[in-house]
Amino acid sequence: MEKVLILGAGRVSKPIVDYLIKNGFFVRIAEKIVSKAKNLIKGYNKSEAVQWTTDDKQKLIEMVKDSSLVVSLLPYTYHTEVAEICIEQRKNMVTASYVSEKMAALDRKAKDADVIILNEIGLDPGIDHMSAMKVIDEVHKKGGKVISLRSLCGALPAPESSNNPFRYKFSWSPRGVALAGRNSAHYLMDGKEIKIPGEELFKNYFTTEISEIGKLEVYPNRNSIPYIEKYGIRETKTMFRGTLRYPGWCDLLYNISKLGLLNTEEKDFRGMSYKTFMASLINAKNGDIRGECAKYLNINRDSEILDKIEWLGLFSDDNVQTERGGNIDVLVEKLLEKLSYKDGERDMVILKDEFIVQYPEKKEKIVSTLVDFGVAGKDTAIARTVSLPAAVAVKLIIEGEIKEKGVHIPTKAEIYKPVLRELKTLGISSKEEILENVG
Repeated sequence: MEKVLILGAGRVSKPIVDYLIKNGFFVRIAEKIVSKAKNLIKGYNKSEAVQWTTDDKQKLIEMVKDSSLVVSLLPYTYHTEVAEICIEQRKNMVTASYVSEKMAALDRKAKDADVIILNEIGLDPGIDHMSAMKVIDEVHKKGGKVISLRSLCGALPAPESSNNPFRYKFSWSPRGVALAGRNSAHYLMDGKEIKIPGEELFKNYFTTEISEIGKLEVYPNRNSIPYIEKYGIRETKTMFRGTLRYPGWCDLLYNISKLGLLNTEEKDFRGMSYKTFMASLINAKNGDIRGECAKYLNINRDSEILDKIEWLGLFSDDNVQTERGGNIDVLVEKLLEKLSYKDGERDMVILKDEFIVQYPEKKEKIVSTLVDFGVAGKDTAIARTVSLPAAVAVKLIIEGEIKEKGVHIPTKAEIYKPVLRELKTLGISSKEEILENVG
């Protein structure tokens, strides 16, 4: 029986474990908190939970040696070290994280070892690459050119569960979401490169309509420029990757950022109330903190933005629970308290690709949309869409259907076609709409 080693037992692990065991693989989960791993394999025979910490390299080598393939669900900083061991032991590896420069540099070694190190095989990155490449390859095959691509993705509460002032809840790391609000952005729009500094990120947004969901906001997601080369569309005049949120998010986060709540510089918060903490950010007297914030932000005192910040608890006399950290850690503490999913609530994942395609005789707009909902009490949509592409890739690699070697992301037809085909059987697929003679 083929053995799959899964490193990490975090929020997205359950669907991959279920899929692999149900498809006849023996699954070993290595995790620091072994009880988390044991919970994932409860009721399964062909499985094992192992207590392991990332500093135990020798144990990792032994586990890799005893496996057919390794899946790393660890924080991205550990992936290269795991990949190096996999290459030494001639074992294939799969991860959903972005390819780092260090990982990319292992390509030649991986090919020499006759293994594949498959990265970015989750949702975003992952399904976004595969659904985009499916359309791009079909267009090129028909002699067309992709002159515009806007790829939009978001993990959100389902509409009925977006029942707080932020209209947002956390299905993955709260600190990761907050930190992403500090990112600068770089994209191509109508032939012009646009660079947005981190502090201006949330001022640069537009809206899009999703069928049966309604209007959503879109703001830029990091650096879109490399995807022109990755997707093989040098002819394009627009390459934009964006993040989807419910209306009101961008104005709120812009003002949260302006207050300094996303800063990471370490401070001591012992003895502070949330009110005195907020006053310290804007050099205000600890009096009418709402009014002082309104003046600082140059907005009305009765603004919905301040309603939301007050609802979060940041104007209260309660003591800050974070003793040391950045301002962002105080924010995350309150976000985690207020924006968590309750029993019975569902999350939702949306991926929307908008292409403008030029053929010799006509121009088309192609819209590809995926909407996936979590199942209350079972799997979240984010867990399904992040871990099932990886799970499917594991199966296809072990069974020999994916034959590529080296360091890859799923932009080759030999990888994305069989993965998308299998995902469709699992209920994860995009719907395409073609509008002819546009623009």
